[in-house]
Amino acid sequence: MNREQLITLISEKLKLIRTEKTFTQDQMSDLLGLSKKTLVQIEKGRILAGWTTTVAVCTLCRDSTILQHELGGDPLEVVDLIANNGTLQPKEKTMGGYIWWKNISEHDGFRLQQNVISQHFRILDNNNFRLISTFDEQIATKAWEKLKL
Repeated sequence: MNREQLITLISEKLKLIRTEKTFTQDQMSDLLGLSKKTLVQIEKGRILAGWTTTVAVCTLCRDSTILQHELGGDPLEVVDLIANNGTLQPKEKTMGGYIWWKNISEHDGFRLQQNVISQHFRILDNNNFRLISTFDEQIATKAWEKLKL
């Protein structure tokens, strides 16, 4: 699958995805940053969604069974593969978080960090690969405790 094929697929399935998520056209257009008129044009097949809208749909409606069925799994993996010319890293490497991140705890080379701006949490391994990222402190703490065992 290439970029154009994904754009076409998302454009053709957008109304079904919106309906599955029980969004009104107003809600969906607001979520995607589109005018309602543009959303209606896409849903009626008069225009295609752009790449940014396609990525937003795949991201924000990632758990859609329609999307997962049409793409054979995780929509973000498909977007990532297309955007990176078919190459994915097994884990996302970070820069280690020395500017925007504060270390909350360290254990055996692993670090639990919190972003000083967005306040979300992540766990990095000793090579700065992100293992988890979440806004939920309880999820981060549970993952951290499991890692320490």
